[in-house]
Amino acid sequence: MRSEKAFREFAGDLEGAFVSIGSGKRPGRVAVIGAGVLGASVGWNLSRLGAEVVFIDALQPGEGVTSWSFAWVNASNKTVRRSYFALNVAGMAAHRELAAAIGPDSWWYPSGHLRWADDPTVEMKLLQTAELLARWDYRVEVFTGAEARRLEPALTMPSEAPVVFYPDEAWVHGRRLVGRLVGQAVASGAELRSGTAVCDIGTGSDGSVRTVALSDGTRLDVDVVVNAAGPSSADVAALVARQLPMRREPGVVTRIDCAQVPIGRVLHAPHIEIRPDGDASVVLHSREIDALIDKGEETSELARMLLASARNVVAELGNSRIAGTRIAHRPIPADGFPSVGAVPSVPGYYEAVSHSGITLGPVIGRLLAAEIVSGSRDALLADFRPERFPS
Repeated sequence: MRSEKAFREFAGDLEGAFVSIGSGKRPGRVAVIGAGVLGASVGWNLSRLGAEVVFIDALQPGEGVTSWSFAWVNASNKTVRRSYFALNVAGMAAHRELAAAIGPDSWWYPSGHLRWADDPTVEMKLLQTAELLARWDYRVEVFTGAEARRLEPALTMPSEAPVVFYPDEAWVHGRRLVGRLVGQAVASGAELRSGTAVCDIGTGSDGSVRTVALSDGTRLDVDVVVNAAGPSSADVAALVARQLPMRREPGVVTRIDCAQVPIGRVLHAPHIEIRPDGDASVVLHSREIDALIDKGEETSELARMLLASARNVVAELGNSRIAGTRIAHRPIPADGFPSVGAVPSVPGYYEAVSHSGITLGPVIGRLLAAEIVSGSRDALLADFRPERFPS
């Protein structure tokens, strides 16, 4: 697991790379396909390293799946593989460093995360996970419901129920973060082409990336393509004759407006997930309700079910109004893990495709930018290389 000290040293290494670039060694022109949180993070880091970056997105930056993510920065839900847990811990550290670098205002909310259950089996698993994470040196505290209400007075829960608190976790306003990163990159010379999609990637006689063609009729000469197209990543991969197997896993997210946001942190309550979304908005999600998407339920009915579940946990949401609901398709490679790095069969083509893009965006952006510029392959990404999916 990489410590924050190691990340500071890594940042110094990147700064050294930046100096060498300023002395004459420069990466070429990089087309970043997708201006969500992963694409924005990769492009921002590349821009800092002197690359000529072109962001390409059919929408405006951050308006796709990034805007309709639960946007919870964590590693407590990533224990299925130790290397994946380590990558997410590194993502949390990278967020803190990014907040220090670009300013935390309006996008970064490190207020922690509360989780509890109403089923004895689920509760036991929750506590077992907390014990495992404590052994892995991940900060965790266990409260009673009465103690948890000192943090969140608006909650309805049994006073003696065990509640797990992860103090180092956070939530992010994804669209604002993307806007900050893309804006800074553009101010430094990057180009933004929004409202247009990539419809072809041209390669040379040696199979390496040479051009990208856009739906607005333009064709750009490029040296590198980064596929950060989220749910459309498989379609972009197919343009270089690559098969990138993806899961189909839709999720429904609802935003509700309220006169005053009654909670201050991410909550995983029985049957519902709730987090703040600014001064007058709250975001709702539930895996249980996601399971109803393919059963034909109307989106509006799914939203009403989410709000009803939220009111059982936070009664002050009773007068809230549904502001918007979206069914988004999560960008998850077939085995559930990220696909990040070069594809050796197509020189100049890289992937940055992952669920948990909010947690992983800053660290993947940093590591992939360094790989593109220097060819260095960081050990944190060893289990998540694209070559595990044969072309």
